[in-house]
Amino acid sequence: MAITGARAEHGRVTAHLLVRGGRKAIEFYTRAFGAALLYESAMPDGNGVHAHLRVGTSMIMITDERPPSPDGVMLGIAAPETLGATTTILECYVDDVDASYQRAVDAGAKPLMPVCNAFYGDRMGWVLDPFGHVWALSTVLEELTLVARPPRRTRSRAAAVRGPGPMPSADALEPPALSSKTSAAPAPGTAKR
Repeated sequence: MAITGARAEHGRVTAHLLVRGGRKAIEFYTRAFGAALLYESAMPDGNGVHAHLRVGTSMIMITDERPPSPDGVMLGIAAPETLGATTTILECYVDDVDASYQRAVDAGAKPLMPVCNAFYGDRMGWVLDPFGHVWALSTVLEELTLVARPPRRTRSRAAAVRGPGPMPSADALEPPALSSKTSAAPAPGTAKR
């Protein structure tokens, strides 16, 4: 839609969230994520709404779900609540993930993954909004090189088995040395002779 001041930017992908209860969704996104309403309109048949919101520097669109048209010309579009699942995760980088996560939960989002320090340098947490959309909220703690990331992933998996505790510094994360006594397992479907 080419609405002055509410148009998605050329060349950008804009999330278009299907919901059950568009006006309630607008209110929730405003409380939870500080969204600014740029445009709102009733659907042509008067059932439901279509809206453009700005969240941070990104635009999202909200539309009430719709059944297929009786003549079969229009495809039905369903919200996650109707489907019982979602097919996307909305990743949103913020200045303070802890405060943003709590704000979303206080506004009615369900915590899915508590805020934690991830092996790839972000502090992040996931929430499920009341309309079935998953939001991954993140703050960058440090940028990693491609060399540092794989050892951290290995250590992160080991820490998940070991339990909670501080993550080792990047200097302490060296790939394990291969021992001459270690032999590779045979490939599936082959046997040692």
